[in-house]
Amino acid sequence: MKKLRRSARLVDMTQHLLARPHKLIPLTFFAEQYGSAKSSISEDLSIIKELFETEGVGLLKTVAGAAGGVKYIPKVSRDEAVLIMKEQCQTLESPGRLLPGGYLYMADLLGNPEELSRIGKIFASIFADSGAELVMTVESKGIPLAYATAQYLNIPVVIVRRYSKVTDGSVVSINYVSGSSKRIQTMSLARRSMPELSKVLIIDDFMKAGGTVRGMMDLLEEFKTEVVGVGVLMETANVEERLVDEYISLLSMTEVDIRDKEIRLELGNYFFK
Repeated sequence: MKKLRRSARLVDMTQHLLARPHKLIPLTFFAEQYGSAKSSISEDLSIIKELFETEGVGLLKTVAGAAGGVKYIPKVSRDEAVLIMKEQCQTLESPGRLLPGGYLYMADLLGNPEELSRIGKIFASIFADSGAELVMTVESKGIPLAYATAQYLNIPVVIVRRYSKVTDGSVVSINYVSGSSKRIQTMSLARRSMPELSKVLIIDDFMKAGGTVRGMMDLLEEFKTEVVGVGVLMETANVEERLVDEYISLLSMTEVDIRDKEIRLELGNYFFK
């Protein structure tokens, strides 16, 4: 039991909530932790709730009843998300980022913890009410983004491999057709990593025609799971045939000039729904 002054108690409670998003914490836990009455804890939570909402940190949701408590829901307003992604547009449109095949160099962005955290929080905010129990991505560039999202949803990450490994144990493998190159490729998922009937959120860094995402969705059918959402950091605009109908994108690559190595990015479909 900690005996803390109210100011210190507020700091400690805030840290506890931020570290455990989407987890229902009984008021009795805080009351016993600090040796305080539930009425005092409720007053403290009201202060934290007001701070979170004022500063755009997220929501503090109270659940009534004997089994109730409080949980922190990370949220990013649409206006704040617009500002964040416009910053990314300016960064990614800089000369020299265009790679052969019309791909965009994003390794520095996907390796920057601060930027990943901001983008992951946007995805977690968008899919906060999806009921997702797992975040899925395919190796390798989507992995940091999936973990950044999963951190704010407080759920595990499952990684689909291009090639299975001995350490995966029993795996399920499928062939799928790349939407852009039309080549047949393979992806595998360890049986132990995906409980049947799970609700899965798919997160990826880049989507052209959507063949890879479509492949993950087909793979999940083998596990009798439910896909509750698809989020991609960037999509290619003006694709003749998209293999995925329902998805959220944060950025859209609208123009590509391979000769002059220039690109134009705009906000993705999330901001126009």
